[in-house]
Amino acid sequence: MKRFFPIVFTLLYMLAMLKPVLPVFDYVINQDYIAEYLCINKDKPEMHCDGKCYLMQMLEEQNNEKKQNLPAIDLKEYPIGFVTLINLPSETTTTTPQKNHNNYHNQYRFLTSEQHFHPPIFS
Repeated sequence: MKRFFPIVFTLLYMLAMLKPVLPVFDYVINQDYIAEYLCINKDKPEMHCDGKCYLMQMLEEQNNEKKQNLPAIDLKEYPIGFVTLINLPSETTTTTPQKNHNNYHNQYRFLTSEQHFHPPIFS
């Protein structure tokens, strides 16, 4: 049950995202029918419209529906002139000298030998 609601809401979101593309899917599926019966330019076969005029008309109607559903916002009703910026004093940071906590100890030792390495001699 915990996974049911996220899956349903994801599917609804995806469906809402596909809504603008639905006229194109409808055109692709019903292209023959649209070209035969709904095409505006049936009398002009040299244009090779094949129903694309109908598709453009459907997309334009969908855009007009979007514009009509949006509320008109009048900027005169929402003035921003009364807003004043608050001048906050900047915080001054004081730096205190930090002590050097260097925990490095020279613990490196090496063996010293008096012998020097000489490469072998080839004869």
